[in-house]
Amino acid sequence: MTLPTPYPMPPRHKGKLAINTLRSQGRPTAADIDRFIARRQVPIVEGPKCTFLYRGEADAVAVRHRIVNQPQHVPMKKIEPVDGLPLWFVTIELPAHSRVEYQIEVRTGAAYETFNDPLNPHVAHSPVGSSSVLQAAGYETPEWVLPQADARPGEMIDFRMHSRALRRMTHNRIYLPARFRRSSEYPLLIVHDGDDYVTYAAMQTVLDNLIHDLDMASTIVVFSNPGDRLREYPNYSPHAGHLVRELVPAIEEQLPVLRRADARCLMGASFGAVASLSTAYRNPGDFGNLLLQSGSFVFTDIGSEHGGGPAFDPVVKFMNRYRERPRKVADRMFISCGVYEPLITHNRSMVPVFESTGAQVRYVESRDGHSWENWRDRLREGLSWVFPGPQKLVYE
Repeated sequence: MTLPTPYPMPPRHKGKLAINTLRSQGRPTAADIDRFIARRQVPIVEGPKCTFLYRGEADAVAVRHRIVNQPQHVPMKKIEPVDGLPLWFVTIELPAHSRVEYQIEVRTGAAYETFNDPLNPHVAHSPVGSSSVLQAAGYETPEWVLPQADARPGEMIDFRMHSRALRRMTHNRIYLPARFRRSSEYPLLIVHDGDDYVTYAAMQTVLDNLIHDLDMASTIVVFSNPGDRLREYPNYSPHAGHLVRELVPAIEEQLPVLRRADARCLMGASFGAVASLSTAYRNPGDFGNLLLQSGSFVFTDIGSEHGGGPAFDPVVKFMNRYRERPRKVADRMFISCGVYEPLITHNRSMVPVFESTGAQVRYVESRDGHSWENWRDRLREGLSWVFPGPQKLVYE
């Protein structure tokens, strides 16, 4: 196991916080508040201190975030100006490199409204909506998630096939790397929730950049998509059968992929990680690599109550059985998880279990939550470890 890189606290901010300087000057005017906000990026990051702001009439205002084991509803205090709208604020302390998604909650009378921070332009998107993003001290969006002018783009091809196992038409997209040649042979990566990885984790751009920079081997990638993911992903035999007996053979028939386990990888996040793990478990020796992000590896040591709702019942049954009798499901496993998400304990607990089977495990933690941008930010480390390119191999 590779231990996670420690994240030090940022240097203490010297001097008075900006919000306290404003408060110490007496009741501000509307113009004072206008200038205060205009001169700063909101939330205001001063060392480990992060100050959230909201301006408007309300009976109560709060920040709602998703940091596990912390109060996720944080009330804001009000500054009443001489004229104009009041300013609400709250300051929280975060370690360096933290990235937190949040929203503002406003109560007026008995009515509540929750929305993205109107003062913060940073927004993260997902299939269930969007959230504002706090980028704490030290966090930077990786440059390799942004389009690079000199990186030749790969080609994306729609690939549909009827699945007898799933009894439905499947919708996939196949990524062919730049400089693809049928005379060459390529590793094969199958990505669960494929369209979401492309849309919310910029994965096509990431692949273009990593392959161009020689961090990752030129790879054929199948972006697979579920029908009912809550049914098909948690240890569902027809899903595993579709991947192994239908999808992989179809790809091997049409494209020049290496027909070896060590050149195949299954990948997914959350329930997609469970689908990857359970498919490899059901088909030992077919996949030499797994890339699992924030896996929903929920289990119970005593009893059957897990708190995840009915959707997690088949997950818990599978994980409990696996923990009782673990066996190697892949030779190499890359696992990542955010320390701010509820699944961190389960992921940490599974690492020694996987290692006990003889698998080579690389485990990475981040100061982030259960989010697509967290999974995006870990792609370089995961993909370049699973299928390293020439540049990566030189330094390793």
